[in-house]
Amino acid sequence: MDTEITLRVDGAAHPLTVDTRTTLLDALRERLRNTSPKKGCDHGQCGACTVLLDGRRVNSCLVLAVTVGDAEVTTSDGLAAGGEPHALHRSFVEHDAFQCGYCTPGQICSAAGVLAEARAGWPSGVTPADGEAGDLTDDEIRERMSGNLCRCAAYANIVPAVASVARAEGVRR
Repeated sequence: MDTEITLRVDGAAHPLTVDTRTTLLDALRERLRNTSPKKGCDHGQCGACTVLLDGRRVNSCLVLAVTVGDAEVTTSDGLAAGGEPHALHRSFVEHDAFQCGYCTPGQICSAAGVLAEARAGWPSGVTPADGEAGDLTDDEIRERMSGNLCRCAAYANIVPAVASVARAEGVRR
């Protein structure tokens, strides 16, 4: 059954008619030709399709497009304001935090979500009971980014890339 929806992606509204079973990932890639989120596992296990939905990170392969409603979808491309790379884009380049680049847009969206979560004081699985949830240690970054896999094993550079932006934004001491 087809349904008319409007997806707000990276600041622009896109009216679409989609089958009710269409995932947000497929609507983005196949219908809107937005190639920033990648189709990796298509089961929510790799994070290559990570986007921000009203600022919170989600695996777009697990979200039905018809459920998005008036939410703002932000892809890695949409993080770049006025055509200028986002601080995370620059940091990933400076720290050589990618090799093939396939997972990078999802990693960057996830990192943006991690920074927002830390600023909000949300704890992770490794936040000590008496610790501050907003301080992004390397262990915190690793834990929070654990839903994003990199087959090239650029992890050693992803953590410093995220940490650098966290320091610049005052989310890390």
